[in-house]
Amino acid sequence: MTADSLRRALTAPGDPPLRPLPDQVAALLETLHAPPRLAAHLRAVHDVAVQLADAVADRFPQLPFDREAVLFGAATHDIGKIRHPEELSGPGSAHEPAGFELLSRHGVAESLARFARDHASWQQVGIGVDDLLVSVADKVWKGKRVTDLEGLLVDRLADATGRERWSVFLDLDDILDRIAADADRRLAFQATHPVRG
Repeated sequence: MTADSLRRALTAPGDPPLRPLPDQVAALLETLHAPPRLAAHLRAVHDVAVQLADAVADRFPQLPFDREAVLFGAATHDIGKIRHPEELSGPGSAHEPAGFELLSRHGVAESLARFARDHASWQQVGIGVDDLLVSVADKVWKGKRVTDLEGLLVDRLADATGRERWSVFLDLDDILDRIAADADRRLAFQATHPVRG
């Protein structure tokens, strides 16, 4: 029963349609018997990260970022909730270091595993553009807008493009508004998958 529920979370089309997770991530979630709700959540955030990365690359081509790292980070950011399933339906941050350790133990490079640890730490010194994009995707998938987080991304975009901060803000705000418009449908998709298989 658990395997069937997880398989549905990984493959159901969704409304709006959600892209599949990268093969490596889907295989790891199956190996670790991830809760179906976690797989559905990771798919939703990964899909939003694809939309965000594509829109940022289109509107701000001067911004250097690692698209594949961002997508992997979005696809695995909450993987530590396999060890802390109570955080699927309640608050908590124990999943962050647990996710980093879990990915590292399964051969994922630190440069990619870090997203599991750092996705909620955008104020930290040394956080890069890739990290900010994963953090924004993790908020906007459900329609949540976080002013200080988005402000950090606006600063990076303004620096990279040489454009006025207000102009960059308007473009980013438009991108995020369009992505957030489907938040209720993504939340409904996630809710159709059980916390436990």
